[in-house]
Amino acid sequence: MKKNYLKPTVFLLLLWPIYVISYQIIFDELGPEPVDRIINHFGEWTLIFIILTLSISPLRKITNSTEWLKFRRMVGLFTFSYASIHMLSYVGLDYRFDIEPLINDVFKKKFVFVGFSAWLLLTVLALTSSDMMVRVLKSYWKKLHRLVYVIAIFGSLHFIWLSKTIFFKPLIYSIIILILLSFRIKLKKNA
Repeated sequence: MKKNYLKPTVFLLLLWPIYVISYQIIFDELGPEPVDRIINHFGEWTLIFIILTLSISPLRKITNSTEWLKFRRMVGLFTFSYASIHMLSYVGLDYRFDIEPLINDVFKKKFVFVGFSAWLLLTVLALTSSDMMVRVLKSYWKKLHRLVYVIAIFGSLHFIWLSKTIFFKPLIYSIIILILLSFRIKLKKNA
């Protein structure tokens, strides 16, 4: 019986953001603003993982291989995990779990509002990602999980609005997301 080592290997690779931040914490390389470094680290990796999630269908189409689909749920759940760490770092390290000013920020700062909205939508996708939920929701499951497109746009806007002076990096991520979303539109037209 042949064992499949690919999934555990991919799982370990998807832990890369944890390895990086752990190294920086252990060797005191977080820089002058460690809290911002941790929050931004997980925020950026969340966006990268959203891009990875959106890349799976185009990769399947380009390579004509369904092997990519085996990793979609795993990558999606890692996306949710990193988004949750990002959000909890912001709430815990930046606000020390003081809810009142946090709620004010959600309604007053558009980058916080759109980021929090993206996290809420990701929570819905994570809670409905199991095989049981696929069976329960039937055709609605696929429609619900198309929210990943809205989440990608929200994540991109969150990063753009957060960046007050340097727009190059958020712009690159936004362009990649737009390309992946347009590829999705082409896939639907061809189907």
